[in-house]
Amino acid sequence: MLIGNLGRDPDVQYLEGNIAVAKFPLATTETFKDRAGKLISQTEWHTVVLWRGLAELAQKYLHKGSLVYIEGRLRTRSWEDKEGNKKFATEVVGDNLIMLDKRSDSGAQSPHTPPHGENQEGFGNHDVPPPMQEPSPDLPF
Repeated sequence: MLIGNLGRDPDVQYLEGNIAVAKFPLATTETFKDRAGKLISQTEWHTVVLWRGLAELAQKYLHKGSLVYIEGRLRTRSWEDKEGNKKFATEVVGDNLIMLDKRSDSGAQSPHTPPHGENQEGFGNHDVPPPMQEPSPDLPF
């Protein structure tokens, strides 16, 4: 489980059979105080890979700087470069994505806000939940 910001717009490619795959760097930052009380921030970069519907969702709604929650698993790949050296890459393969950017309260839609009636958060890799019902303005919460 990771919460972070996209380092750049998702790179989406389509494989044989029109299968979408999106890849983007995700920055997660941990902030803590050292022994002297000084605030220290450490940022880690992760490569996130999304498949099929999640990849298309990322292409449509995510952009550099977007704040997201990603749930998934680690996958390590290895290959040989041109010089025959063995290379490794560990990626986060996302199974669930929740967009954490605040929705615009005004009537105007930003280019990255889903149109009214579309659920913008909680998309899984296999299905899309029905649109959320807006609470009644009469409710006390």
